[in-house]
Amino acid sequence: MSPGDEQGYTEPGQTRTRLPGGDPYGGAPRRTGRSSSRGLVTVVGVVVLLIAAIAFANRGDGSATDGSAGKGDRPKAAAPTAASGTKPVDTKSANIPSGFAHTEQGAQSAAANYAVALGSAEMFNKSRRDAILQAIMTPSTVTSSKTAMDKAYTPDFGQSLGLYADGTAPKGYTFVSRTSPVGTKVTEATGDTATVEVWCSGLLGLAGDKSTNPVTNSWFTITMKLEWTANDWKIITHSQQEGPAPVPGDDKASSSEEISKAVDEYGGFTYAR
Repeated sequence: MSPGDEQGYTEPGQTRTRLPGGDPYGGAPRRTGRSSSRGLVTVVGVVVLLIAAIAFANRGDGSATDGSAGKGDRPKAAAPTAASGTKPVDTKSANIPSGFAHTEQGAQSAAANYAVALGSAEMFNKSRRDAILQAIMTPSTVTSSKTAMDKAYTPDFGQSLGLYADGTAPKGYTFVSRTSPVGTKVTEATGDTATVEVWCSGLLGLAGDKSTNPVTNSWFTITMKLEWTANDWKIITHSQQEGPAPVPGDDKASSSEEISKAVDEYGGFTYAR
């Protein structure tokens, strides 16, 4: 959810969004053409999952005592879209996860967590933005990154979203800027460098009864070139492009109060590949 920079981000404020009809926070009317069929599919899906769960619970643990295959015969590799099972990091720098493994999986975990930081509301505050960049960029690129981001996160850009110059929202409003990684992949890797793509879903907007910038959702992919330095993965360069975006569903738009409450009550995660 970051604005444009020299690495290939789109220009600030140019995110393409699909707004609900009428009052964005009054609850957009739900399309009803597929409601009955969707309801039937949901019920059938629940029944199938229940049956599968019961069958799984009753099949036993597959130990050698009952004649079934032992652990040695089970698949050793996780599916490409599954989490690796590697223990998540337990250290932080500037409140950002750090200390990732010197492996491709470690690079993917670092990229996912750095995408969250780059898409956070804290990026709209100068001092917090500088701290984030200090924590995730390679030492040689920190200064240039700060300069580029200062040009992107201008007071005019913040004002276009309804924010004050320091990145805070007016009283009675909640500013939302969140990035949620959906998946990662390594496109190139050597011993001490890795290029990782992070597919993300993002939220951006101002929640409030009279907001002219309601919170909307977008899909984008962030590409990061990482370098192993000071015993951790750090970003050399990063860029962003739109998509891949799924077909929008039939979800009814929530009220500003519901969005604000969700932002306050639901915290984030430490992502691990």
